[in-house]
Amino acid sequence: MPPRLVIGLTGGIGSGKSLVANMFAERGASIVDTDQIAHSLTGPNGAAMPDILAEFGAQMADSRGAMDRAQMRELVFREPAAKRRLEAILHPMIRAATEAAAADASGAYVMLAIPLLVESGSWKQRVSRVLVIDCPEEVQVARVMARNGLAEEQVRAIMAAQVPRAVRLAAADDVIDNGGRIEDLTPQVDRLHDFYQQYL
Repeated sequence: MPPRLVIGLTGGIGSGKSLVANMFAERGASIVDTDQIAHSLTGPNGAAMPDILAEFGAQMADSRGAMDRAQMRELVFREPAAKRRLEAILHPMIRAATEAAAADASGAYVMLAIPLLVESGSWKQRVSRVLVIDCPEEVQVARVMARNGLAEEQVRAIMAAQVPRAVRLAAADDVIDNGGRIEDLTPQVDRLHDFYQQYL
């Protein structure tokens, strides 16, 4: 990582990570989104696809040559060992691409958007501070049901695979409360943006 401030932004599903990341980007931060990197690696002709198909079989590719996400999601939920095999392929590639993007970033500071920052363990040592986007669990459920059209039990199953809210908050250096109105985010983002610019 470059010798400057690197913020790890995280939060549970439906917490508003992308919205907050965009607000920091508008203020001059460089955002590196690990979800976007993972999608690129597993998209048509993605760098991870040869290894994924070698490990899981040709049926894991869809008609475009991308990873069949629905089929893979079902497999890793059903078989924890499959999840570990997939992570062994993807995580080193994601880390390398993230570090390359951060090194090339031109913003005042770099913000790495990492949904599973706390869960993965290795990311915390790679960032200067951890910023958690927080909201009540009932708000998460309602948002994801509305956004993705999932049933409540599906959303809760996804949440159960993530660390509990209290564990995520315990790992935080900074917290943004996104349990209310969007306009309530602005003063929180402004305060942290000013702090981050002066941090180093």
